[in-house]
Amino acid sequence: MLSDGDENLAERADHPMPFHLRCGPDDAARCRFAVSPLWETRSAVRALDRPGPPGTRLPWLRRIQVAASGLNLAPLSLLTPVHGRGPRFLAPRPDGTGTRIEDELARVRATDPAVARVELERALAGTPGAAGSLRGRRMLEDPGRAVKELADLLELAWRALIEPDWPPLHALLEADAAFHARRLAGGGPEALFAELHPDVSWADGTLTIAHAEPPGDGTERSAAPSPSAPDGADGTGRPEDAAAAGPPHGADGDGAPDGADGRGVREGADGGRARDGADGGGLLLVPSVFCRPGPVAGREMPWDRALVYPARGLGGLWQSSGDQPPEVLSRLLGRGRAAVLTALEEPASTTGLARRLGLAPSSVSAHLSALRDAGLLTSHRYGHQVLYERTPLGIALAAG
Repeated sequence: MLSDGDENLAERADHPMPFHLRCGPDDAARCRFAVSPLWETRSAVRALDRPGPPGTRLPWLRRIQVAASGLNLAPLSLLTPVHGRGPRFLAPRPDGTGTRIEDELARVRATDPAVARVELERALAGTPGAAGSLRGRRMLEDPGRAVKELADLLELAWRALIEPDWPPLHALLEADAAFHARRLAGGGPEALFAELHPDVSWADGTLTIAHAEPPGDGTERSAAPSPSAPDGADGTGRPEDAAAAGPPHGADGDGAPDGADGRGVREGADGGRARDGADGGGLLLVPSVFCRPGPVAGREMPWDRALVYPARGLGGLWQSSGDQPPEVLSRLLGRGRAAVLTALEEPASTTGLARRLGLAPSSVSAHLSALRDAGLLTSHRYGHQVLYERTPLGIALAAG
């Protein structure tokens, strides 16, 4: 087993070691998907604080530039170590794909000041000089006030950076969760993880996240698992009723330091970091728009037994509605139906497509019905939405 000093060296290496999570036979059945507006907000703040190649996010960066300039994000930046995670209480574990920002912020504000101080101290220790700075000392002297101020700042960041784009962003994340949930139901974890992300693989009951390259946009990825938080897996100070309900939402729930029970951190066969999880606790899978360039797991995560990964379809999320389908396809299907078919590179809802294409929902609904009747689309209900995706024939036709 690596010592703490070795672990720190591993996290700072140019080529971090892979992270392994060994899962039991019940874990696949207990995989669940969730969306976290607060995670997206914090990740957007980190992307602004440590910019890298903007890639597909360039239109978003241009649009929020003025709003972002009016925010003082320094307190959040101080709690975002380059290596390691920020305070867990700033990212409550999401309950599902319908998680609301209001509920997440309420959980942040309800954090026990004693728990907050432990988490603040740990996060500040990850940045040289942060704990001794004026802002850092004020946080530690009055953690209750710090919790309120940080929650208020996160709410302002949400309003400025994420809320204007949340309807299409949320629709994309829900569609991604629905797509992968069907993969899991139809083919098990092998089918799910085979195409979740190139860095992610599944073999013999072990989930592996390989990190071939260091992150390029400030979204750090770690090879080490998260230590347990005091008084609850999400750091909010609520004790876990493990006897009554088992591990909540896939958390370990054992409260023991990694390695203390013989099931924690271990060294993998390839020298990577591993965490045993053969207790049927399940796994939380969270699609993200601002998770770039690859998945996040281990010490960077505020939640145990969780994986955040880039959602499908990010390339089309910020595309202009002025992008036109091929002329030949427009002559064959009509311009409206061709635009709908072309836009469905990833599953989407009627309202999501209407927003993206700048069309009336009634028109998009009519086009979807016609394309589905022609065998070019299929539809699936997921929660309160009906999501459409192309059939193999629709894919071939859209590709020319």
